[in-house]
Amino acid sequence: MKKMLAVIVLLHATTAFAQSDTPPVDAKPPPAHAKKSHGLPKSVAEKLVACLGIDDETKDRLDCYDAVIPPKPKPKTTRANGVMDCRYIKEEDERLKCFNGFADKIPKFSSR
Repeated sequence: MKKMLAVIVLLHATTAFAQSDTPPVDAKPPPAHAKKSHGLPKSVAEKLVACLGIDDETKDRLDCYDAVIPPKPKPKTTRANGVMDCRYIKEEDERLKCFNGFADKIPKFSSR
């Protein structure tokens, strides 16, 4: 009985040691470009507000908006009821105005 108990304790200790999250001595750290951000992911609204920092009426700002909400132009569009509807506008200047109109209305909260 004592031998069985000793084997169980030994196996339990070995398993616990193997599951510890300490890296092996010879392990290399991950490359700098592979490190993940520990911050919270930004919401769509935060990304759109960040685009407002780019010069107004420029291709760069439109590219920023398009990176957040990819365009899906339709031949005939109706009035945009929400920011997601802006992606359906084919004309770049009109799409930029649409995004600007909604992004300007997003409340600015303090940063995290």
